[in-house]
Amino acid sequence: MKPADEEKRDKTMRVIGLISGTSVDGIDVALVEIEGEGYDLQANVLSGFTAPYPDDLRQRILSVCAGQPMALADLADLDEAIAHQFAQAAQRVIDRTGPVDLVASHGQTVFHRPVQGERLAYSVQLGRGASLVRRLGVPTVSNFRQADIDAGGEGAPLVPIVDLCLLSHPQQRRCVQNIGGIGNVTYLPAWDRSQSPQPPAILGWDTGPGNSLIDIAMATLSEGTLTYDADGAWAAQGTPCQELIHDWLQHPYLHQPPPKSTGRELFGWEYFQHCYAAAQHRGLSPTDIVATLTQFTAATIAQSYRSFLPALPDTILVGGGGCRNPVLMAHLQAEFPEIPVNPTDAAGMPASDKEAIAFAVLGYWRWQGFPGNLPAVTGARSAVCLGDLHQP
Repeated sequence: MKPADEEKRDKTMRVIGLISGTSVDGIDVALVEIEGEGYDLQANVLSGFTAPYPDDLRQRILSVCAGQPMALADLADLDEAIAHQFAQAAQRVIDRTGPVDLVASHGQTVFHRPVQGERLAYSVQLGRGASLVRRLGVPTVSNFRQADIDAGGEGAPLVPIVDLCLLSHPQQRRCVQNIGGIGNVTYLPAWDRSQSPQPPAILGWDTGPGNSLIDIAMATLSEGTLTYDADGAWAAQGTPCQELIHDWLQHPYLHQPPPKSTGRELFGWEYFQHCYAAAQHRGLSPTDIVATLTQFTAATIAQSYRSFLPALPDTILVGGGGCRNPVLMAHLQAEFPEIPVNPTDAAGMPASDKEAIAFAVLGYWRWQGFPGNLPAVTGARSAVCLGDLHQP
């Protein structure tokens, strides 16, 4: 008989990945069939969808993210309510497709503070794994960021190591840009695995705002009737203010060298109020404001690449909700007219499921006992296994 650890490595596993990002627009769910060991793995996406939050729960989450005070008892209730929604989303997959071997749940980030001097980073994800395993009866990995933080890292970004395994190319330098509530990039040098099983050094960091400022603008300017700029419709009708974009690009975070991470605490409600006041002072219309914030998001990504990459990529692959905004994608393409800019679908990974797929892989690695962080990306002292494993 094989030892138990070898059986783990040999087994093809059906893993559900779950995450709700900083846009708080719902729970992204992916069922992934995974086999292999470490960097040498294959991942086949069997199913993917987004489960929207109930409106009242979404507003409670956004209130916490905006820094509104909340009693600890209410926070505990919110934690349990989010776990319930995550469990329901996973159960939908199980009901449709049959039993799974593992659930990997990132949960819902409500607070993220990067490393500050001698202070460790601090990151809070609600929707605890112990509640999921009790509801689902399936081994569950959660709390992915804490081990990296304990090792002195930012706890973010965590997806670059998965990008390396699933999206690297033998001849091309690639940037994989996620545009969720916050933007983050993975820089992948060319990697021919047949020639070099050892992967190259990759880079990754949070580039700044993704959809966060645009979403807040839409909710504010529509008086709560809209939560995002569907198909970039408002941005397409407005004219960006280049002077404001130039001013906003001076934000200190955007000039801070990696490794670095950020969140709504920096590019959320408070910063939007600063942008909104400046736009009103210049007499911008609502559509002009959205157009300006949309181009600003693309400009932060471009500035980040030109400031911190060793070389520009041969291609840019985009995931997250931002890749469904044609105006934002057009601005990003205009920043790099010689470089193809496409959703990650062009490389075989469904853009809408990308983050959920990544956490399915990170959960699989936790099951195998394989490190899931990249110290060069997060700033941690060493590579560590990520996540708490909860058994039924």
